[in-house]
Amino acid sequence: MRRVKKIRKKRRNRVLLSAVFLLSILIVKKGYAPLKQVDVTAIMKKWLVREISEAACRQYITFYMYALRNEKGEKIYAEKQQTTILTLENILEDETSAGEDENLAQLMREENETAGVLNQQENSKFVPHVRQQSFDLEVLNDYQFLIEQFYTIDSNTMAGEALLNAEKLLEPDMKIQTEGDETQILIYHTHSQEAFADSVPGDENTSVVGVGEHLSQILTEDYGYHVLHHTGVYDLVRDEAYSKALPAVEAVLKQHPSIQVVIDLHRDQMPEQTHLVMDIDGRPTARFMFFNGLSRTKNTGEIAYLHNDCLEDNLAFSFQMKLKTEEYYPGLSRKIYLKGYRYNMHIKPKTLLIELGAQNNTVEEAMNACYPIAHVLHMVLSGDE
Repeated sequence: MRRVKKIRKKRRNRVLLSAVFLLSILIVKKGYAPLKQVDVTAIMKKWLVREISEAACRQYITFYMYALRNEKGEKIYAEKQQTTILTLENILEDETSAGEDENLAQLMREENETAGVLNQQENSKFVPHVRQQSFDLEVLNDYQFLIEQFYTIDSNTMAGEALLNAEKLLEPDMKIQTEGDETQILIYHTHSQEAFADSVPGDENTSVVGVGEHLSQILTEDYGYHVLHHTGVYDLVRDEAYSKALPAVEAVLKQHPSIQVVIDLHRDQMPEQTHLVMDIDGRPTARFMFFNGLSRTKNTGEIAYLHNDCLEDNLAFSFQMKLKTEEYYPGLSRKIYLKGYRYNMHIKPKTLLIELGAQNNTVEEAMNACYPIAHVLHMVLSGDE
């Protein structure tokens, strides 16, 4: 009996509250004659908005808690009450504080967007991989397996088992000296004009030069190397690029004799239907390729004027980079490409020529590839796993 009386009392209170709300709306929207001479509209509106907001919260919580105990019909009624109260509130707020609502909504949108960006950045942060697979040396020493899995040999040149022997390629120790504050790594671009699908014309920050700067920053900030990023332009006439770049890079090396590693960073050219990209932990990442010049062609044999004393070390460096990439990021690197000429790789034993992505990759995809490249390079140069 007491429960019935309480329910009836609650219903009467709801009816009275609804009547007060409706009367208040009439006063505010239509005006009440005795109050027309007094400018109370703004005050009343603000007061009503506050009171209705508080009442809505109280009513909704009360009905919702009751609905948890009675699922059959009261829950629907509670939802209707909540909707009615919030609708009354919206009617008044539409009239009184549209500007405030817009400001509040804007602040909430900005807060949500900021939180979303931070969450996305946190979720997409690069995490270096652990080893995914290993290769048995006995299998790698099979020349046929080696060239099928690790190399693409251009039709104008030749290699052979004497040059491509896995045991021999793994023999050189690629670790470098890291003591002191002197420059250890040089990054430059023989073809600095190479850009990506969404590069901004004239903005080198979105070209292969910008990608080189990003790689430089990662090697410096994440791995502690001292890196010089040389941004000289040598390919305004593309056919002259290597001949123009060579004396400039030699001058840089003379000025910084501590440099032990040289990276010539490029962007490849592919058929438009070929998109060199793969997903690395939710990050679209451009695939890349290590490249070596052999200073020999099928037609001429050894090219005397392009002799390279560093050829064996160059090949060992690219093979160790490729092998480590396959172990930690399977499929991310393409096969090492071997071609007939020298491509200025004679300047240092530890010289890499990297083709990162292609013309139809995005800047983001190219930038993302810098992280695994830097990780692999660090493992090879430090000997750490």
